[in-house]
Amino acid sequence: MRADRLNINNEKILFLGETDIDIVNQAIIDQNPKLVIIDSIQTMYSEELSAAAGSVSQVREITSQVMRVCKSRAITTIIIGHVTKEGNIAGPRVLEHMVDTVLYLEGERYFSYRILRGVKNRFGSTNEIGMFEMKEEGMCEITSPSDILISERQGNPSGSCIVSSIEGTRPILVELQALTSHTVFGYPKRTADGIDYNRLALLIAVLEKKAGLMLDSQDVYLNVVGGLRINEPSIDLGIIIATASSFKNIPIPQNMVIIGEVGLTGEVRRINLIEKRLKEAEKLGFKICIIPESNKKDLKDNYKLDIISVRNVNEAIKKALG
Repeated sequence: MRADRLNINNEKILFLGETDIDIVNQAIIDQNPKLVIIDSIQTMYSEELSAAAGSVSQVREITSQVMRVCKSRAITTIIIGHVTKEGNIAGPRVLEHMVDTVLYLEGERYFSYRILRGVKNRFGSTNEIGMFEMKEEGMCEITSPSDILISERQGNPSGSCIVSSIEGTRPILVELQALTSHTVFGYPKRTADGIDYNRLALLIAVLEKKAGLMLDSQDVYLNVVGGLRINEPSIDLGIIIATASSFKNIPIPQNMVIIGEVGLTGEVRRINLIEKRLKEAEKLGFKICIIPESNKKDLKDNYKLDIISVRNVNEAIKKALG
């Protein structure tokens, strides 16, 4: 049924509905395929062990058997494993040490985007990601993630800005949205969706201390559009300016990209891969880019962007909001 839905009509794809590893290994030896996919390793069992399927000893033994059979015949093998609530592969960590490559397919339950991220690669780099969208015909590659993530931005409301993040070695432009509203309780609420909550609290403290914005009576909400989660510090300045924009109700120019890490003293710090980020912004038609001053002096290429360098958050807010 799934093959019909995905319009897959290939006689060379064979299915074996079996969880006994001895039967599976014998089928691999008999068929000698180019590729083996086991879904999932936690459902397989070996009768040689008394432990239940999915236990540490079963997972370790089955993986070892599959490796012996497939490596002796040079068969590429993909083992699919479940993940825990914390996002780690379920079962023993030794499983990750045994295999050559570990890939995580990340995504949020309520969003259609998926990121395939390499966290281990014995024979190559892990500095690459693949981005996909879940559709009726399966997972389809997104060749230009930045276009997708900012395509629904309408008008020029206050509290919205575009930032640049690096996923692997790929620059991605993402929309950040901030909202401040007067709190009805004595203790202001801070909510972060897509970034670390503690990072948001830290940046709000910088805004209050160094930029003089009194947010102690304001609830602050921040959202990364598209359901992505970003841990990179280069979006700090975007968070600062988006929050200030919502608080002052002044929109940020729609054709502006904001890049920079923010320190506790309010300084805007250097970030890496600045030229890749600028080229991505230029390719998507943005005209203005705010970057750290320490990065501007290292730029070699001529860009069609109006590049504004800033040293601290006060300068950045003034240049972005006028």
